[in-house]
Amino acid sequence: MVRPRTDPVNPVGGLVSLFGSLAPTGAILKRAAATPELFERTGRAVVFTSPADLAERIDDPALDVTEDDFLVMQNAGPLGAGMPEAGYLPIPKKLLERGVTDMVRLSDARMSGTAYGTVILHISPESAVGGPLSLVRNGDLIRLSVSERRLDLLVDDVELAKRTPRSM
Repeated sequence: MVRPRTDPVNPVGGLVSLFGSLAPTGAILKRAAATPELFERTGRAVVFTSPADLAERIDDPALDVTEDDFLVMQNAGPLGAGMPEAGYLPIPKKLLERGVTDMVRLSDARMSGTAYGTVILHISPESAVGGPLSLVRNGDLIRLSVSERRLDLLVDDVELAKRTPRSM
């Protein structure tokens, strides 16, 4: 059923575009499927360099991850991986066993419109072309602010310059 503008199901849209130092040309969060308590937070990055790396390590009991961390998958965008439907980063099994049902997850990939969770996708420019997502390392701090429409990598420019390949 279509509702009138004066009586929306939700006063804000189901999708939100985010911009910032981690997504200079944008990223998308499906707000309608996300956990509002995760909309304003800073977390430590736990990085996976590809969908294959994610599949290999996500359920490793030795994975250094907590529910307050941000899971980051690189190289899953259109150039890096052909844009497979790989954006739904699962919650690590050891956190699921503790009752964690959602956490912030980031990627340059896409996912089904029926998936749920606080998953930020289509981060651009993508990792494969040297976008800022390619510079994220384990332990880096990332700040998400849905109210400010921001996604920022909290690493200083000097350190990022050291990580940037010389050919860029």
